[in-house]
Order: sequence, then C-alpha cells, then structure tokens
Amino acid sequence: MNETILARHWLALAAPKAAPAVATSTVLILGRIWNANGAQHSLGNAALMVVLAAGAATAGAFASAGRAGDPLIAGTAFATSGALALAGVAGYSDGMPLPLLLWAVATSVAYGIAARYWRTDRRDHTAHERHTTVRREEHAHVERVEALRAGAQIESARAGAAYAEQLATALITRAALPGYDPAQLTRAGLPELPATERKSL
Repeated sequence: MNETILARHWLALAAPKAAPAVATSTVLILGRIWNANGAQHSLGNAALMVVLAAGAATAGAFASAGRAGDPLIAGTAFATSGALALAGVAGYSDGMPLPLLLWAVATSVAYGIAARYWRTDRRDHTAHERHTTVRREEHAHVERVEALRAGAQIESARAGAAYAEQLATALITRAALPGYDPAQLTRAGLPELPATERKSL
C-alpha cells in the first residue's frame, strides 16, 4: 500500500526536453568541422551525403509502408536522413546562414515530432496515476468496511460476554438471597433451572 516516492533530479527531467536541440546542434557542429577539413565544395562528399540521405529516407518509407510497418524504425530512418542532409549542407556550403536556417528548421521539426510523443507519454502517465488512485481508494474502502465489520463482531462478542457475566451474577445473587428455595419455585409452576446450573449454584 505504501509505495516509495522517488524525486527525480531536475537534470533527468530536463534532458528529454533538450535532446532534439542537442542532436541537431551536434550534427551542425560536426558538419562545420567537416567543412573546415576539406568538404567545402567537394562534389564527391556532397554526392555521398545525398545518396546516404536518400537511402535512409527510402528505408523509412519502406518501414512505414503497409500494416506491418514499424513506426520506431521509420522514425529513426527519417531522422537519420534529415541528419545526413543537414550534415551534408553544413559541410558543403560556404557560409553559416544556410546551415543555420536548416538547423532551425530541423530543430523545429524535431520538437514538433517529440511533442507528440511527450503528449502521448504524459497522457499514459496521467491515466496510470488515475487508475492507481482509483485502486487505492477501492482498497481503502474495502479495508474500512472490513475494519467496521470486525469492530462490530468484537462489540457483539463483548456484549454477549457482558450479558453472560450479568446473568451469572444475577443467578449467584438470587441463590444467596435469604429464604430462596428452588423447590418452592418449581411448585409454583416456574420453570426449573437446568441441572448444570443447579449444581453450579
């Protein structure tokens, strides 16, 4: 019933929110490093990146086609295709405006896609919390009912014990009265006490 509550560190909470920007920024930085090391205006390098990006996009299209498509593989393939295209542009182009523009577009698209998954995850988490709360309330209600029932049984047993004690006290007191004669009570038509009770008296 009592569950351990773990407080997550603020870095653990912020890391998923920063992941798209970190990923696109890493690709941009690597592309510019590649540019500084000879990829600028290199048609061979540009052609290689175009082929790789097109291949990743084609793989994503095949992975998402049909009923048996896997959205995780398709999303990974499309993200790889976009990263390769961004790296190719960042490595091939002269200045920073075009790579920065593509970086901003890629970051916006990444956050748009991630926001959808974050909403789904938050919705699932909220539904799980509600379900857990309802189950806890149901269990607490059952426990309260059982506690009331057990209390009523205990009180009933106590009342029965108190009644038996009072009856025994009354019988002892009656037997101790002066002039008490059980035979005279029997002759008067009163019911006779059971033999066990007469022996005890």
